[in-house]
Amino acid sequence: MARIVVIGAGLGAMAAAARLAVAGHRVTVYERTDTYGGAVGRFERDGFSFDTGPGLLHLPAVYRDLFVKTGKEPLEECVTLTQVDPAARHVFADGTRVDLPNASRAGTVAALDAALGTGAGERWGDFLVRAREAWDRTRRPLLEEPQPADPAPLAREPYPALRTGLLRRPVTTLAGIGSRELRDPRLAALLDAYAWSYGFDPATAPASAAVLPYMEQTFGSWYVGGGLRALAEAVYERCRKRRVEFVFGTAVADVLEKDGRAAGVRLATGEAVEADHVVSGAPVPALYRDHVVAWEREDDDVPRHQRLGTGRVTVCLALRGAREPEAVHRTVVHGGGGRPAVTVLRPDDPALRPDDGHEAVTVTATVRLGRERDWEAVADAMVAAAGQAVPGLAGRLLWRHVRTPEDVLRDTGCAEVPGPALAGAGGRLLPAANLSPLPGLYLAGGWSHPGGGLAHAGMSGALVAGLVVEGEDFRGSR
Repeated sequence: MARIVVIGAGLGAMAAAARLAVAGHRVTVYERTDTYGGAVGRFERDGFSFDTGPGLLHLPAVYRDLFVKTGKEPLEECVTLTQVDPAARHVFADGTRVDLPNASRAGTVAALDAALGTGAGERWGDFLVRAREAWDRTRRPLLEEPQPADPAPLAREPYPALRTGLLRRPVTTLAGIGSRELRDPRLAALLDAYAWSYGFDPATAPASAAVLPYMEQTFGSWYVGGGLRALAEAVYERCRKRRVEFVFGTAVADVLEKDGRAAGVRLATGEAVEADHVVSGAPVPALYRDHVVAWEREDDDVPRHQRLGTGRVTVCLALRGAREPEAVHRTVVHGGGGRPAVTVLRPDDPALRPDDGHEAVTVTATVRLGRERDWEAVADAMVAAAGQAVPGLAGRLLWRHVRTPEDVLRDTGCAEVPGPALAGAGGRLLPAANLSPLPGLYLAGGWSHPGGGLAHAGMSGALVAGLVVEGEDFRGSR
């Protein structure tokens, strides 16, 4: 039985903790805040509840596997999962609207043809065929295996971009794909919105970001009853049942090193805690800033992490009046002109509202960081866009709560929201490897391989547990 310290109680860290505990290890989690879940938070007021992190779950098989491997109760006995259908209603800048079905390629093609004109669906379908090729080329090394010691092959672009004309160069960005291959500004906006939702600017994101719409439209979108916070609660309870110990309100100040490997942690109180292995689930940028990583001495020894330069604004809206029967769960409002889309989530969930005469609505948008902003003005623009999804929104509004990147920084240690690992772009969108440069120290969660998002965080926990239990020869699931 090894003594294992886990830094942080995010989803990826807890996924690793539960698996390691089942393997017979003694696991203690130190979390600097007073709760678990990391970015999967909740805001409550006056009987209303809102997710302050992700609002939908993709690739639920990741958490089904976690619950199968760590206990008798499957995931569906611990949370309620419902497929969201339609997957989303899209409102374009010219007023065109289209409802796209959940996980139906043929249905999506037909819906786009009906709304945007004959041929639009075929062009989108052809794009998804090429996106699938990129997915097939990168699925195992980017999702199912630890990051290779030499990630250079992943720095090459896997998307099979079209060449049109003898002097035309292949497209290298997602925005380039939208412009050249889709040939309709509304289809291009649809593609861009997937990138923005994961924190990527389509003007700089590599063509390989095409795997993001492929993933969602192939495997579907799911809602967790009670909000995504309910999934964090279920994972936390699974850890507790496996006798993982949690110590809240206790920050880790440093990783102890002995004989060239991690030997434990030093808490902010000054107390030293010995361990055979250390798993860090805290955001990698925060580790650098707070000097938690003991090996940060030379640039070549610092593990890479994504620098997306984007954050997320969330506006929680408490509304009077019931949700209309024809409302959809998710509406994406496209602003046009390369501006990020605004996503409006309207789950029909009694657990989120004080009674059936009210409604809880969450509005989110990705924003570029690096300059001062009037966040209330940003929220005003987001709510105005949300009015295209919620009839009579202005007259129904009781109050709103704005959550900015500064709030995300305070709660999670970083204002940025990590995106999934992407191939191409010279490797700059490959996050830190799960094996750190310091033996005995492992990295889990959204800032490590295979990147951000609920499913990816869960995968990182599985990969770290495999590396600890089976050693550096562990090659992932088969």
